[in-house]
Amino acid sequence: MEETISLKELIVIIKKRLGMIIATSLLLAVLGGMFTFFFITKEYEVSTQFLVNQQQTDQTNTIQQSDIRTNIELINTYNVIIKSNRILEEVANELDLDLSATQLGSKLTVTNENQSQVVTVTVRDTDPRRAENIANTTVDVFQEEIYELMNVDNVSVLNPADAGINPLPVSPNLTLNIVIAFILGAMLSIGLTFLLEYLDTSVKTEEDIERYLDLPVIGTVSHMAEEDIQQPTAKHHRARKERGA
Repeated sequence: MEETISLKELIVIIKKRLGMIIATSLLLAVLGGMFTFFFITKEYEVSTQFLVNQQQTDQTNTIQQSDIRTNIELINTYNVIIKSNRILEEVANELDLDLSATQLGSKLTVTNENQSQVVTVTVRDTDPRRAENIANTTVDVFQEEIYELMNVDNVSVLNPADAGINPLPVSPNLTLNIVIAFILGAMLSIGLTFLLEYLDTSVKTEEDIERYLDLPVIGTVSHMAEEDIQQPTAKHHRARKERGA
């Protein structure tokens, strides 16, 4: 016969082992937090911004709309050049980094908003001070090299990279990892709870008899404590002694 289980029974099963579920969830949350804090390498991000803008050369000191469009079109080219081997190898040499151009390039992200002349260079590294130096040096080298490559001088630094005094890591996310570990602990412990309940074939209640044996319950025997059993026996022995006397 197919067995069914109601929502009420599910709640009863969970409540029966609620302590185990909570303890397991908290334990995994603590372990997840400790693993994140002590064993996962922290990474920091530092950003610098520069503006791509033509020099003002006419007597009215105005910039033509065509110049702005040209600058925006140049940005796509600049985004490629700034991550080229020519730029990154020079950065590695200036900072005496034991990194190849490919390795250094993997730390850089170059972005700009749509139709914006501002370019953001973001560096991610395990050392916030090194990330700051890489970002600033990359833009400095780019300014020098772009003039030689394209004979233009239209790059101006807006915001130099600054890691700050006590920078916070962007990775790993300690809070998120603790929450994930707690949820996984809850899921695992609830699954274990239902597995233990499924493997437990002992009969504990009248409902179990009706469910597993398909027989009606016609009577029950009340639970008797050990002292309730021993007390009449002692009285019986005394009575026998008195009759024997």
